Amino acid sequence: MSVSLIFVLSALGGYVLGSIPFGLVLTKMAGLGDIRKIGSGNIGATNVLRTGRKDLALLTVLLDAFKAGIAAYIAYKLVAPKAYVFMGWYTELNVVAELIAGSFGIIGHNFPVWLKFKGGKGVASTLGLLLVTNWQIGCLALLTWLIVAFTTKYSSLSALVAAFMVPVYAFFLTSPVYAFFYLLIALLVIVRHHANIVRLIKGQESKINLKKKEK
Repeated sequence: MSVSLIFVLSALGGYVLGSIPFGLVLTKMAGLGDIRKIGSGNIGATNVLRTGRKDLALLTVLLDAFKAGIAAYIAYKLVAPKAYVFMGWYTELNVVAELIAGSFGIIGHNFPVWLKFKGGKGVASTLGLLLVTNWQIGCLALLTWLIVAFTTKYSSLSALVAAFMVPVYAFFLTSPVYAFFYLLIALLVIVRHHANIVRLIKGQESKINLKKKEK
């Protein structure tokens, strides 16, 4: 099998796994209607939390993280660990395949074909990919998110700060190949939060609310 075909299959497999809209599926199964019609309108865990169902929000986080992570893991295990030069950097073929599969898992979550390419923002999926491909950076990203979230109560700001820091962590802690893909993923997260950035600047962004809604 050619290298090009390996990369294409990795991207396709990652996209298909990533495009499964767990937030939408879970809320509909729970009788909460279409998650796209409340809050921010996206299918991610933060919007699921706005239904008042913390259990569904947690499950959405786990499943959304799992799909990008498992895509990367499968590619890493199936592709031979042969020496490979990617953009001038010495690495292994299965490393590039896992990063492509995981990255397209995030793209699939953001732009699922089943929902007319209108998906979530890929924060949980990005965390899942980081934890699978480099758990140290994944933990640092999660810690960054938690610190900002508990300090400011803004989920979007937490995601933006964590995304900004991931390439910085990668620069010091891992190889250029990982840092390159992490930078691209971080930029995608930031771009997907463009509306949140505007609301943050205007002081109109919603804060995290863990209290149950009154019936």
